[in-house]
Formats: sequence, structure tokens, C-alpha cells
Amino acid sequence: MAKILMVTAPKNFRDEELFIPKEKFENAGHEVVIASNKVGVCKGTLGGEISSDMLLKDVNVDDFQAVVFVGGTGSDVFFNDENALKIAREADKKGKVLSAICIAPMVLANAGVLTGKKATVWSGESENLKSKSVIYTGESVTVDGKIITGNGPASAGLFGEKICEADRKSTRLNSSHGRRSRM
Repeated sequence: MAKILMVTAPKNFRDEELFIPKEKFENAGHEVVIASNKVGVCKGTLGGEISSDMLLKDVNVDDFQAVVFVGGTGSDVFFNDENALKIAREADKKGKVLSAICIAPMVLANAGVLTGKKATVWSGESENLKSKSVIYTGESVTVDGKIITGNGPASAGLFGEKICEADRKSTRLNSSHGRRSRM
């Protein structure tokens, strides 16, 4: 199965936006790796905790089939973080499933990977998203090719499902061409 990178803020990530998709990924048999700009315990806005496995600067995008930027008020630390922007750009360039939820789609927009694409974001960031030449949908979850965006905690379940679905579709397409690649 796929190896999925979840990028989370060291504090004030949105619990549902990390834990619900993570559970969906693991239930589907995927391996999840947590990265942040610190190693160790990261704290959510609702009191949840998770341990970061690695620093963003140490991420090798080739090791993962999907990259997920977790939302919450703390994720704004990645809006202009060079390591986060580099991960988003590399994942997009290499055709990985690339996703973000809540305000985190602004990381993708700031990296330039959403230009001309359909995406959603927490309503408070919709004008900022549109200012980056992104087609704002206002949907709970938007899929545009291999880019998946969600607008907040209420969409966390569907967001996780769409990422898992992208894995199944990609695997099926690649195997029909005689290749055995994931996502």
C-alpha cells in the first residue's frame, strides 16, 4: 500500500483534520508518516497530540505516494515556509497525490501549484485563494486531478476518503499499462 506524508503544525493543528484522515489511511492499509518543523509532540487545538517523525527539511518526496497538509490555525506557519513550499512543488511535479484541508490549501496556492485549478479552502481564506488565480469552488471537498482540497473539520472524513480513492484510481490506471506503481 501507499506511504502517505502528513504535514502538521507543531501546535494548533485541527485535530479532526489530522486524526480522521489518518485513521482512514491506516484502515485502508496505508503507512502514515508525520512531519513538522519540529520532531516530537505536536498539539492540536482540541488537545490531541501526535508525535512528528521527521522535520520538513528532511522529507524526500520520492519516499511518498501522497502528501497531506493538515489544517488548523497553526498551519499558517507553512504559508511561506520554504521547506513546505518545496514539498508541495515537488509532489506536484512528480505527479503525487497532493492535498490540503482547512486553511492549508494556501500552502499549495503560495507554492504555485493551484494556479488555474479548482480548489476549496476555509471560507475565511477564499479571497486569498482567488487572488492566487485559483478557481475557488466553495465545496466541502474539491478534486482537480491529483490535487485534493477540503474546507474544514466537517469535511475531514470525505477528504480522507477522496485521498484513498485517488490511490485506488492511480493504481488501477498504472497497472493497466503494465506498471506497478502506487498513487
